[in-house]
Amino acid sequence: MDHQQSTATGFGQIVSHLMGWVYFLAWSASFYPQAILNWRRKTVQGLSMDFIYLNVLGFLCYSIFNIAFFCSSEVQEEYKRRNGGQENLVRANDVFFAVHALILSTFTLAQTWIYKRDPIQKVSWPSRIFITLASLISLILIGPVAFGGGKNWIHVLYFLSYVKLVISFIKYCPQVFINWRAKSTIGWSIHNILLDLTGGVLSIAQLFLDAYLSGDWSGVSGDPVKFGLGFLSIAFDLVFIVQHYVLYRDRTDYYLSTTSTAVDKGGIDHDSDERQGLLGQESRSYHSQGKSHDLERSSGTS
Repeated sequence: MDHQQSTATGFGQIVSHLMGWVYFLAWSASFYPQAILNWRRKTVQGLSMDFIYLNVLGFLCYSIFNIAFFCSSEVQEEYKRRNGGQENLVRANDVFFAVHALILSTFTLAQTWIYKRDPIQKVSWPSRIFITLASLISLILIGPVAFGGGKNWIHVLYFLSYVKLVISFIKYCPQVFINWRAKSTIGWSIHNILLDLTGGVLSIAQLFLDAYLSGDWSGVSGDPVKFGLGFLSIAFDLVFIVQHYVLYRDRTDYYLSTTSTAVDKGGIDHDSDERQGLLGQESRSYHSQGKSHDLERSSGTS
């Protein structure tokens, strides 16, 4: 019986590691479609600036949290004292994912400084206030710990994890609103969402599997950011999928002219081409109205 349990546990650990790396790859790959879409369109119109800036702060906090729990023996020992000697469940793939996500999020942020965006595309005041307060409180918490012998770092890390958790909830709300207002998901990559959904499901599954194998379900509550992050990402991913495939199925990119694909290859100025596209739309509207008036006059004299 013990041999069977040992074999099952060993197999379960293999499955856990496999799931961990698969969700790492899915979540990591989810950052590329948006960056590629921005590059292809040469614009970030339709994309929430709140989402971009909050994402960078969130993954900065998440990177610090995971690196500390995975690399710091002091943090690991403090976690054990708080959780009956149990090991924390942060794995190498969690660290790699967080750091990779921070790099890609920062790269996408840099794209917003290069590519065209609307004048009204700015970080909202609520997001600015949140970012400022989170940064200030973090510094206030770090000070006494850094200058007080380096104890109780876990308090700072848990605060950072909660910042990440809050950001994971609020960062999607502006994008949901933008899609709703525009009645379109243009500028927001659905491939990002599909990969994110895959990663979220596997992340939650791995967390529960690890807790089951260790016989310690406090591991779930002991890593609230991973648990909450997975469920929040799944919930919002489902909202975006409904918006994209059910509510707003029109794929017309109103931000670009109809010849923008050809322009990319020809090297023609995008701004000039967009103006021509807008003039073309106005002209078509004018001709359409003119025809309707002609029909009305002809029907009135007949």
